[in-house]
Amino acid sequence: MPPLCTYVARVSDGLPLVASFSPSSANLEEEKNQAKQILRKLTTGPTSRMSIDTGRNFCFHYVIRDNLCFLTLTETSYPKRLAFLYLEEVAHALWEELLNQNTQNPRAVIDSISRPYALIQYDTLLAKYQRDFADPTTKQNSSKLSQDLSDITSIMKQNIEQVLDRGEKLEHVSKISSNLVSESKKFTWGAKKLTWQARLNQYGPMVAIVVF
Repeated sequence: MPPLCTYVARVSDGLPLVASFSPSSANLEEEKNQAKQILRKLTTGPTSRMSIDTGRNFCFHYVIRDNLCFLTLTETSYPKRLAFLYLEEVAHALWEELLNQNTQNPRAVIDSISRPYALIQYDTLLAKYQRDFADPTTKQNSSKLSQDLSDITSIMKQNIEQVLDRGEKLEHVSKISSNLVSESKKFTWGAKKLTWQARLNQYGPMVAIVVF
């Protein structure tokens, strides 16, 4: 079975830019919601490649390139190595399209997007690669697997609960850190104010006598 759905999103805020769904993904609303949650958690400092087990015989895989996350959902039986080859080819093809159709830096184009699915015109590109990688046993895909020498054993694998819970905890830590910085600034200003008041109390009378 092919990659069931594929999302491309901006890493800095998780904004989905384009998505493609195979006919087999019609009854996977839970996984689609999980995909959106994963994309929203990307701001918490993800690794560049990860596999995430949903616990329902499906697995998410993602790669991050140039502030873009390429996320796909496959059955757990789908070869992990082929899933990452698929994502790498999609990432390369989309970046080439952005380079060809934009005179300015594609990174600047991506950073300036303000609405979701602004690159929906590229869904046919994603769909093409989904079809190309549909059957792992084809001669073309078997050849890709045999020629690929990348090490996938080091790719982190977690379950969906760990990923979503981790994101919430890290967001909480981030908020606490921001509050501590704010309180620290207030404390620093308060300390300076007290120091000046102490100096005025110490030297103020002397200044008054001299002036008098």
